[in-house]
Amino acid sequence: MSETSAQGYRVLARTYRPQTFADMIGQEAMVRTLRNAFAAGRIAHAFMLTGVRGVGKTSTARIIAKGMNCTGPDGTGGPTTEPCGVCEPCRAIAEGRHVDVLEMDAASRTGVGDIREIIEGVAYRAASARYKIYIIDEVHMLSTNAFNALLKTLEEPPAHVKFIFATTEIRKVPVTVLSRCQRFDLRRIEPETMVAHLGRIATAEGVTLHADACALIARAAEGSVRDALSLLDQAIVHGAGEVGAETVRAMLGLADRGRVLDLFELVMKGDAAGALAELGAQYADGADPFAVLRDLAETTHWISVLKITPGDADDPTIAPDERARGLDFAARLPMRALTRAWQMLIKAIEETALAPNPMAGAEMALIRLTHVADLPDPESLLRRLGGIAPGGGGAVPAPSGGGTVGRRTVGGRARDGDGGRGDGRRARCGPGRLGQCRPRARRGPLCAARAVRGCGGPDPGAARPDAARRCRDGRAPRAPCAGADRVRTRAGRARRSGRAPLAPVAGMDGQPLGRQHRLGRRRADPRRDGRPRPRRGRGRGDGPSGGAGGARGLSGGADRGGARPCPRGGRGAGGAR
Repeated sequence: MSETSAQGYRVLARTYRPQTFADMIGQEAMVRTLRNAFAAGRIAHAFMLTGVRGVGKTSTARIIAKGMNCTGPDGTGGPTTEPCGVCEPCRAIAEGRHVDVLEMDAASRTGVGDIREIIEGVAYRAASARYKIYIIDEVHMLSTNAFNALLKTLEEPPAHVKFIFATTEIRKVPVTVLSRCQRFDLRRIEPETMVAHLGRIATAEGVTLHADACALIARAAEGSVRDALSLLDQAIVHGAGEVGAETVRAMLGLADRGRVLDLFELVMKGDAAGALAELGAQYADGADPFAVLRDLAETTHWISVLKITPGDADDPTIAPDERARGLDFAARLPMRALTRAWQMLIKAIEETALAPNPMAGAEMALIRLTHVADLPDPESLLRRLGGIAPGGGGAVPAPSGGGTVGRRTVGGRARDGDGGRGDGRRARCGPGRLGQCRPRARRGPLCAARAVRGCGGPDPGAARPDAARRCRDGRAPRAPCAGADRVRTRAGRARRSGRAPLAPVAGMDGQPLGRQHRLGRRRADPRRDGRPRPRRGRGRGDGPSGGAGGARGLSGGADRGGARPCPRGGRGAGGAR
């Protein structure tokens, strides 16, 4: 029976904590390595123990500390992997009161000041033990500065100092620390090993533990011995000394495994009404909707694995009838349906956790699952549409209507949408470039007729005046478009812009002014006989303010692009607009 003292009841996880390496379960590789190291006298100065919760990291650290400092029943023993447990060092370490074995919780002591105490203490020899041992639990919680402060001491500690670190987050430990330690990864406990361990403890406690209840506890523990012992301790109290499957399900809020398989079958058959009724019945019996969806996801994963590797059905935590039903589902259900159900269940679990009413979220998830249960795969859907042959490898049917991709009908004829170039841009014929097209970014009709039929001919004078309009309107030209009619006149631009045409304005050399003058965009100055008001700007010239480069101010006396009088007599050499 468990020890009972004046302080009260001692839980099973503490009562059955391993005291020697022989008591460790599921960690054979680590135990063999440590035994060989102790036997050969090659004991490292630092150990790093990592693994999930409840697999024996702290227990292993204490066993190593006892083995290093054990003196044997007669007081003459040396380091051993089988500590006697009766000598003073073994008893003091097991009770946590040895002065030379210091345990520190790095979650509460994370700073450089705590590490400084360790650095100052390593200089002194052990008071009564063979080695001074520092056990630092949850070492990943130390700060970066604390790790850096420990590096030098950890690399070259005194011969009488040993470090043992334990962590569940090995990735958070700096690699500079890991390189100075011997690392041991403690594994999760296998289900069959866990079931046997729980059976031995139940027998030692005088408790009746049914096999299906033991399987449920081992599955819920997820490989953690401490979790399994805590659940067993609670189940013993809940069942008043007898632990059955119903007791464990009621305690954990789990649904019956058989009823979960019934619900899974209804969902995969597409029976929405039956699935909702079964979910309501399980909810009335005390099952949590979130737990039901999680069990459905686990069932989907299990059946998917069975479909790939049927040998995984030999799991001691699974009842024979459940194993038979799982193999039957794996044989009948296609993999695409299982993977689709898995994805939808994962999404449903997230939505149910956020839903104001978990039951409503679970019901909506089942409705979605039942409505997509009989959806065909893409290949079957194409076969139904007649797109591919039964053997596969057919082509997708072309769209109806006789159209072609990348072409358009202009004027009753099919034209290339990009003017024959295939780059998606429109084409425009420019003056002086007969028979050629250049990209055009402005909006307007496509010059498809010219791109297909050719733009221009050998004689520029053979073009008709209406050829350009026909090209712009998308109609075929009556005669080859020479391109010369593309030169826009002042009258044409004024007509298209809705303004009256302006009279030609000549400069000093008799040439028409620039485009700004022709479009009439400058205001007339009555003081200058109706001529446009000049724009003031910067310029250089060889007159008082004449422009050599030119430009748009009072300096442009005579320019190359069409001169205008300079009011100050300057004569420029640059081209003004």
